[in-house]
Amino acid sequence: MTPAPENPNAVPSALAASPRLGETLLASGLISADQLRIALIEQTRRGGALGKVLIALGFVSEAVLRDALADTLGQAAVDLAQAAADPAALALIPEDMARTHGILPLAWDEAAGHFVLAAADSHDLPGQDRLRAQILRATGKSARFTLLLAGEADIAAAIDRHYGHALVIDDILAELEGNVGAPRAQSAPTGERTGLDHPVVRLIDAILTDAVKQEASDIHFEPEAAFVRIRYRQDGILRQIRALHRDCWPNMVVRLKVIGGMNIAESRAPQDGRATLTVSGRPVDFRVASQPTLHGENIVLRVLDRKKGIVPLEELGLDQDARERIARILARPEGVLFLTGPTGAGKTTTLYALLNHLNSEGVHIMTLEDPVEYPLPLIRQTSMSDALRMDFADGVRAMLRQDPDVMLIGEVRDAATAQMTFRAAMTGHMVFATLHSNSALGALPRLYDLGVSAETLAGNVSGILAQRLIRRLCPRCKKERLATARELRILGLPENTAQRVFDPEGCAHCRFTGYRGRMPILEILRVDRALDALLACRAPLTELERQARQSDFVPLAEDGARKVIRGESALAELARVVDLSERM
Repeated sequence: MTPAPENPNAVPSALAASPRLGETLLASGLISADQLRIALIEQTRRGGALGKVLIALGFVSEAVLRDALADTLGQAAVDLAQAAADPAALALIPEDMARTHGILPLAWDEAAGHFVLAAADSHDLPGQDRLRAQILRATGKSARFTLLLAGEADIAAAIDRHYGHALVIDDILAELEGNVGAPRAQSAPTGERTGLDHPVVRLIDAILTDAVKQEASDIHFEPEAAFVRIRYRQDGILRQIRALHRDCWPNMVVRLKVIGGMNIAESRAPQDGRATLTVSGRPVDFRVASQPTLHGENIVLRVLDRKKGIVPLEELGLDQDARERIARILARPEGVLFLTGPTGAGKTTTLYALLNHLNSEGVHIMTLEDPVEYPLPLIRQTSMSDALRMDFADGVRAMLRQDPDVMLIGEVRDAATAQMTFRAAMTGHMVFATLHSNSALGALPRLYDLGVSAETLAGNVSGILAQRLIRRLCPRCKKERLATARELRILGLPENTAQRVFDPEGCAHCRFTGYRGRMPILEILRVDRALDALLACRAPLTELERQARQSDFVPLAEDGARKVIRGESALAELARVVDLSERM
């Protein structure tokens, strides 16, 4: 008898014994049968909960798992990024107890004896009994619990945020500098534990954790003649947070090099390294670079927080008009989309958002990056390093033999890479690439300089995006006033307009800077047939801009002015990032 053909979509019989969580995720289409099979094999090998294994494999996110668990157990879930904890509830539970049991106190109603907490494990009954005993000791009242499910990493990050650890660095410094009699603050978990208890190890861990907690993008360790300055780059601006005695620096250099996998014996040549530490319950990557200077080695760490670096396209802070124009560019099945802007302008975040938007099991996406900053699921990423012994041009040539649909080229920096980039576009691929130029239209003469002919440009460039990041005004303390005549002129408004603008003030919420977070401003140049015709005859930039404006092209200064008019940023902040001299 001929056996019946197998159904490729059928769930294997081995999965019949899988936990209800796996069945829920499978039934919801959040994972495939193959992914569940792989997770069950890994769970057998490494042990632990199925949910943790699924997260470690990258099959689901913390938020997806949290919601699926809540659905499976019939319990409510909470997004701790949007939750505010009651100080009265936090005061009842010591930090070490909260960390031990993986819970975050959210609310305490003393009159009703009602305690609300977030937890990753709803079955930790002994832990709940200890919490009840703690509340009874602290208040003299027995409590009834309402438990909300949350992700393990989210709880760890929320504990860091609400309980804090600012005094830990002071405490370690006191120990390091020999102030043995100084009072010790309660310690808090820092980065990945090394097993060493040396104060320098704990100091570096505490600084890295503090930087991640304060959303710094870079950490600067800068030796001077008599001291070491530590600065964080927050919202694009450097801010000094510590100054240490010079004697601390030699041991700190060694520790930073060990973390980054660098040669601790080499101090006269620049070095690069990379580290992954567990901070607030989640992995955070650090790119480490050392540079010999007059007073010793200067070390800068780029913080590559995956949770913040990989942002959905809908959450980039783009207005509806910008999203629609980008969608029209992405609708083209082939061609090159260039992204331009200076270092720190958010180009990588935007590119990853675009790739994530296109990412699916039916699309093969490959990247060449220098280096890979954030690992993305389903995407084949290659880091350009000296060990590979190939440049971007060779990398593109190799990728074309891998049957890609979409390609990302980290940087077009020479003629050979430019030629291979356009060859990929001409063979039917969608290509993303970065290019150094000050504006979207300025990318065109840059491509001419790289040897790309006008005939090659025409028909093969789908669009060019020029990007900058400007700081958002703090919504709690921004100060309103009427715009002056000069400001109206810069904003492109008539002189008799009663336009209100906002200035930064400063409060505890924004660290007394007046700004909180950043948002992109964009020039989006969509290359249509009319613009292609001008490119083919190498028309001057003035004619290209005139044609682009007929297709809703908005320069950087105008896009930024719109955000100032809407009260999202200040005119002084826009002037810091964009040249407004021609509008004055």
